[in-house]
Amino acid sequence: MTLRCISPIDGSIYAQRETLSLGQARAAVDAAKAAQVAWAARPLDERIALVQAGVARVGEMNDQIVTELAWQMGRPIRYGGEFAGFNERASYMANIAHDALAPLEIEDSAAFRRVIKRVPHGLVLVIAPWNYPFMTAINTVAPALIAGNAVMLKHASQTPLVGERMAQAFNAAGVPEAVFQNVFLDHPTTATLIAGRAFGFVNFTGSVAGGRAIEQAACGTFTGLGLELGGKDPGYVMEDADLDAAVDTLIDGAMFNAGQCCCGIERIYVVEPLFEAFVTKAVKIVEGYKLGNPLDPETTLGPMAQVRFADEVRAQTAEAVAAGAVAHIDPDFFPQDDGAYLMPQILTNVTHDMRVMRDESFGPVVGIMPVKNDAEAIRLMNDSSFGLTASLWTRDAARAEAIADQIETGTVFMNRADYLDPGLCWTGCKDTGRGGGLSVIGYHNLTRPKSYHLKKA
Repeated sequence: MTLRCISPIDGSIYAQRETLSLGQARAAVDAAKAAQVAWAARPLDERIALVQAGVARVGEMNDQIVTELAWQMGRPIRYGGEFAGFNERASYMANIAHDALAPLEIEDSAAFRRVIKRVPHGLVLVIAPWNYPFMTAINTVAPALIAGNAVMLKHASQTPLVGERMAQAFNAAGVPEAVFQNVFLDHPTTATLIAGRAFGFVNFTGSVAGGRAIEQAACGTFTGLGLELGGKDPGYVMEDADLDAAVDTLIDGAMFNAGQCCCGIERIYVVEPLFEAFVTKAVKIVEGYKLGNPLDPETTLGPMAQVRFADEVRAQTAEAVAAGAVAHIDPDFFPQDDGAYLMPQILTNVTHDMRVMRDESFGPVVGIMPVKNDAEAIRLMNDSSFGLTASLWTRDAARAEAIADQIETGTVFMNRADYLDPGLCWTGCKDTGRGGGLSVIGYHNLTRPKSYHLKKA
């Protein structure tokens, strides 16, 4: 099977790769498992140093990577790629590795040694998405390797060069080729490998349907799974919020990367006294965007990664307007709207009966609703099948935490949004999936506890 990356810039085939046959894939798995034993036996400091060297090598490629990302998934070159976040996450996980992986000693006396060690699963499969292809991959790749696992990276077909770049960098830095492999696999081969217990752990970031397919493939194998799936992340602006900061951050969170962010803002609730001012400021910001070719340094909003993604957002928007929603952005500001190039839109007079407020949009559209109080905002924020993040805007931290305790989500922000803190567990609930990445908990998920009860006399 041939995987093709159709560039959103002009619809051309930017890259294509052949997938491995089942036999080739099984051989790659066997090589990884054989190499993992020696890799896990290396001192922890050595594994940390090699991973950090691989990260640095990716940084050396950044100028090429920025242009490649524009061609593959449409992000404007003016934003400079992902290396800052890529490096931040890998560095944090390297810095906490000794503590996170330290044995838990219960007793070491003349009579007994009792200790719980954290040992690697063996081979970890990382299935990474196209929207932030380097940062999402490193979330698992770095701690998995540091913990002593071998890693196979299967990247989205929209961003095939990313896995190649990462493997090239890490292998050149000294991580053995069999320990960190980039692989091109079709869905049936991937499912067959998972069902055959090829992996000790599988981490997937992608759609709800994709997560269900992986769970079905793993059914009965007891393979560990980490699944970050869909989102419909809300923002809530309270009466004591810094209004300008709230508008700037929430609208950027809704529109950046053409709205294609895992924890992007997809719906906003504003307390009634601030509602009109919020909408006015938001419209002014969006009208100032420049939609166009991501290779143009002046472009602030590039195309969506695929035409079908843009068409889904157009459909949700059109349905909402037909049902009574008010569209605030004049199409005359964005004459380039066509194909994968999608103009941004702000909607009011929306309800949760509309798909644009219920289904994942993953594009540059956001609905804004007025609310009377915290109770109404909490009810609406929880009225979703997803639960990744929520963004609360107030000057009262105690109030924010009390509201956060009632929100069904994996992360709650106060006075910020659309950020992944590597010191905190990245996790979700409901249809957003299960498991947790980064932080100490990320290491716990990429290893298993093993108990030693040693009687000395």
